[in-house]
Amino acid sequence: MRVHFIAIGGAAMHNLALALHEKGYQVTGSDDIIFDPSKGRLEAKGLLPESFGWFPDKISKDIDAIILGMHAKNDNPELVRAEALGLTIYSYPEFLYEQSKHKTRVVIGGSHGKTTITSMILHVMHYHEKEVDYMVGAQLEGFDTMVHLTEENDFIVLEGDEYLSSPIDRRPKFHLYKPNIALLSGIAWDHINVFPTYQNYVEQFEIFLTQITQGGAIVYNQEDREVAKVVESSTSTIKKYPYQTPSYKVEGGETLLETPEGPMPIEVFGKHTINNLEGARWICQLMGVDQDDFYEAISTFKGASKRLEKIAENSTSVAYKDFAHSPSKVKATTEAVKNQYPDRELLACLELHTYSSLNPEFLKEYEGALDAADIAVVFYSPHAVEIKKLDPISEAQIAQAFKRDDLVIYTDPDAFKQYLFAQQFDNKSLLLMSSGNYGGLDFEEVQNIVT
Repeated sequence: MRVHFIAIGGAAMHNLALALHEKGYQVTGSDDIIFDPSKGRLEAKGLLPESFGWFPDKISKDIDAIILGMHAKNDNPELVRAEALGLTIYSYPEFLYEQSKHKTRVVIGGSHGKTTITSMILHVMHYHEKEVDYMVGAQLEGFDTMVHLTEENDFIVLEGDEYLSSPIDRRPKFHLYKPNIALLSGIAWDHINVFPTYQNYVEQFEIFLTQITQGGAIVYNQEDREVAKVVESSTSTIKKYPYQTPSYKVEGGETLLETPEGPMPIEVFGKHTINNLEGARWICQLMGVDQDDFYEAISTFKGASKRLEKIAENSTSVAYKDFAHSPSKVKATTEAVKNQYPDRELLACLELHTYSSLNPEFLKEYEGALDAADIAVVFYSPHAVEIKKLDPISEAQIAQAFKRDDLVIYTDPDAFKQYLFAQQFDNKSLLLMSSGNYGGLDFEEVQNIVT
C-alpha cells in the first residue's frame, strides 16, 4: 500500500509514518520544515523528504491514501492536487481507525492524564510481554515509536485527544475511534480557540460517550464532578466502571501505594498521578491483566516523557519538568511536588504558551494554580501572543489572574534564564511546567546548575 503524508514532520505524524514503514507500506511525505527528533528519526529510515516544501507533482493517482496533518493548511498545494485527483484523504485519527476496525479499541480520553494513563497501560502490557497495537503522545522507555500497528494484535490502545482532526475535518480526534473500552480521567476547559465556551467543550465528551460501541465499557474518574455527571447521565447501552484515588502515603520522599498485599513503593507520585494509576488498573483488568500482575508491573513504571520527568537530583535538591499547562494540571502538579518534598522550598515555574493560556478571558482559570509553591514564577512571550494573533496581555493581568502578590513574572527569555541560574538549590525543589521551552531554555544546563 502506498501512503503519502502531508505534514510528515509532526510528533504524531512522523511516528505513524515510521509505524507504517515498519509494517511494510510504501511511505512518502512532505513538510515545510522538520526539526529533530522527527528529522533524525525519519532520515534514519529513509523517509525524510529530499527538500522541504510542498510539491504537487508528488501527488499521483497511484497513491492509495493521503494522510493530512494539522500543520498543513486547507489550501495546501498537495492537498488541492489530491482533492482534484479524487484520492482518498484521511485525517490522522481516521486512518488509525481504518487500521483498527477489526480490533478491540481501547481509548483513553480526558482533559488531562491521557498520556500518563496510556503509558501506564502500555508499560504493564510490555512488562508481561502482551503484544498490543498503540498510539501514545510521549516517547516511552522500552518502546521504539509512539505508534505501533500490526495485522495480528487483538488490542489497540489509543490516546484520545479532543483537539481537531485535520484542517478539513473539524471533529475532535477522539470522536473517530469508536472505542469498545474507554476511559475518562477528567474534564477541565481547554483549547479555548476551538471550544469558545465551557459547555461547548463538555459537549465533546458527551459525544465521545455516544461513540462507544453498544455493550462496550466506560471506566471513569468518579472524583471529577463533571466526568461523573457526563457519564452517569449517559443513556448509551454501555457498562460503567467508576474509580477513585487509592490510599497511599509518602515517607521520606518515597510514595507507598496501599495494595491487598500491603504498602508497595512506586516510582511515581502525586494524588493526580495515583488517581491515573487506578484508572489504568481498571483498563488493564478489562484487557485481561489481574490485579497482582498489574501491581507487579506498575511498581517499575517511571513515568512518561515530560510528565513529571525527573531531570536532576542530588542529596538536597531535585528538578522536574512537566508538560502541565492547563490550570487544573498546573495545580495538581505543583501540589504533588510540594507534598512529595514537604521540607524543601518549592520553586515552580510556569510558561504560558498555549492559545488558551494566553487568552485574557481564560487567564482567570489559573487562580490558585500555583499556591502550593513557595516561589511562583510565570514566563510568557509577548511575541508569542502577537504570532498567535491574540489580544495583548499585561503583567498586571497575569498577577491579577493568579491572585499571588509575590508572583514573579518574566517576558524576556534571557532575564528568566539569569534569574533561574542565580538561584541557590540547596534544600530546594525545582518544577518547570510548559508545553514550550521558555524561549530556548537548555534543560541540560538546568541539570548542571541543580546538581
